[in-house]
Amino acid sequence: MVGERPPDQAPGPPPGAVPLSEAVAWRESLRARGLRLAFTNGCFDLLHAGHVRLLTAARHAADALVVAVNDDASVRRLKGPARPIVPAAERAELLAALEPVDRVVLFGEDTPLETILALRPDVLVKGADWPEDRIVGAPEVRSWGGEVLRVPLAAGLSTTNLVERILRGA
Repeated sequence: MVGERPPDQAPGPPPGAVPLSEAVAWRESLRARGLRLAFTNGCFDLLHAGHVRLLTAARHAADALVVAVNDDASVRRLKGPARPIVPAAERAELLAALEPVDRVVLFGEDTPLETILALRPDVLVKGADWPEDRIVGAPEVRSWGGEVLRVPLAAGLSTTNLVERILRGA
C-alpha cells in the first residue's frame, strides 16, 4: 500500500507530504526572498476537476502554494465513518503531483488553524461555498497583512456528487 514503511523505518509523512517543520523552514526561505505563499486546505477525497480549479486559482494568487490535507481520523470525524474513500497517503501523493502544488502537509485537527499559524501564509484560499466569516484562519491571516480569497465553485463538481453518482450506478 502507498505510504507503508518497513517496521524498522522511522514513521514520517506519507509520500508527497512533508512534515510541518519542513514546510515552515521552506516558508521562511520564501519570505527571505520576498515571495508570497498561498495556503488552502481540505479533505480532497476523490480528487476532481473542481479541486484542480481551486488549486490553480490558489497558486495564481501567490508565488507558491501549500495544501494542508486532513488526515484519515479527522476526515472520519468531519464526514462520517464511511470516509475517507481514499487514504491520506494517497490523497497527499496525488495532490503533490499536481503542477500548482508546491508542498503538501497533513493535519489531524478538525481545523487547520495550527498549520495556518505555523506557516503564516500571505493568501488564504477557500471555495466560495465558505462564507468569509466561517473561514478558519481568516482573521489571523488578515492580522498580519494577508488576504482571504474565495474561489467560485465549478457547478456540479464535488466529492459528494461523485459519491452519489457512483451509488446510483451512473
